[in-house]
Amino acid sequence: MKKNRNKNYTEIGILGGTFDPPHIGHLYISKVALKKLKLKKILWVITKKNPLKKKPYLSEKIRIKLSKKLTKNNKKISVRYYNDKIKSSSSFKLLSYIKNKNKKTKIFFLIGADNLKKFHKWKNWKKIPKLAKIVVFPRSGCSFASIMAKKLSKKYVIYIKSKKKNISSSLIRKFW
Repeated sequence: MKKNRNKNYTEIGILGGTFDPPHIGHLYISKVALKKLKLKKILWVITKKNPLKKKPYLSEKIRIKLSKKLTKNNKKISVRYYNDKIKSSSSFKLLSYIKNKNKKTKIFFLIGADNLKKFHKWKNWKKIPKLAKIVVFPRSGCSFASIMAKKLSKKYVIYIKSKKKNISSSLIRKFW
């Protein structure tokens, strides 16, 4: 990946979600992002609830514990929970909070192609690219050529070519 970035900034990735439960797919895209984007670290930000989905199956406490267990061998991935500080599951509020706390941070917001399709339903979605570069990973059954991809300028989005891991939290929950 071509590097043309200002090194006066710390570059971090944010992978947000309910992580209900966390799985190797989350870990895989985190490792790919660290390598391809040469990020200093990635924050897994556990949210209380996805505003576009049903109530999580697992409690916040269990999801945080499982996420920490899954990432314990990777020092560049840390698990965070901000809902108590920002009182919201909004990605815009989360990114604003992190940006305001760390003025010298450049944020790369990691999402799956499935989320890109619903991106226009997110609160303040048009403002998110001003806070972070959106990094989109392939997902089974999802195309980068979605309607949303056409609405976002290429200067705000990075499409990562990587293997698709055929795993999801909803697939795991079906077997519980």
